[in-house]
Amino acid sequence: MVQLQSPITDRLRGKVCIITGSGGSIGRAAAERFASEGAQVVGCDVSASAAEATLKAVRSSGGTMVSLSGRDLRDPTACDALVELSMETFNRIDVVFNVAASAHFDWLEHLSHSDFMATLDGEVKIVFNLTKAAWPALGRCGGSIINMASVSGWIGYEALPGLAHSAGKGAVLAMTRHLAMEGRHHGIRVNSISPGLIETGATQALMNDPAFKMTMLRKIMLGRAGRPNEVAAVAAFLASEDSSFVTAADIRIDGGTTAW
Repeated sequence: MVQLQSPITDRLRGKVCIITGSGGSIGRAAAERFASEGAQVVGCDVSASAAEATLKAVRSSGGTMVSLSGRDLRDPTACDALVELSMETFNRIDVVFNVAASAHFDWLEHLSHSDFMATLDGEVKIVFNLTKAAWPALGRCGGSIINMASVSGWIGYEALPGLAHSAGKGAVLAMTRHLAMEGRHHGIRVNSISPGLIETGATQALMNDPAFKMTMLRKIMLGRAGRPNEVAAVAAFLASEDSSFVTAADIRIDGGTTAW
């Protein structure tokens, strides 16, 4: 992963930004990027060790961050606790970046009912829970919500048994549009980003399969997988005032995957 060594701009200076899944590849890249642009970051990850690693990395680089670890945001009380941490520490919330998610992958004939519903919990309910918890605080000062969707919400990948994942991320796309409509009354912008194949801890094992890798890369116009910092860069744009006239949009970070 390419690391940002110095601030690019100060466009997030003074903004308080909640980033869920901050212990994962994209969540960590986002925490580092947002902090490098001056944001005060509030992280959260179900893995206490991963959350702590990101917290240490951001602080050691001079960034400002606090974190809630070991809490599962599928539980609404965990979302309330995350909002409370942000308000108690920084007295406001300007941005919510809904990165955290969990999904089960299998072809239909092998996908159980329980795994399908667990995926919807891990990709849809988790977004609803935190958005609902943070909505009043965001409405007090206006703000930006960035939801993590996926190219799988737009297309089916030949090599990826992602029925449940596609359903979950398709729901996130629809929720984003509706939340933007509701948010306009409160100065809240709501957008989503749809990554394609990104090099993360979750995709590393799959990329070790030559057949999977060849099929996936053949679909990408740029001929390579994306990197977590490339997703974080787009999220930082949507978190900033540079995107002040952007709402109800989805930005596909997919190297041209969905264009041909």
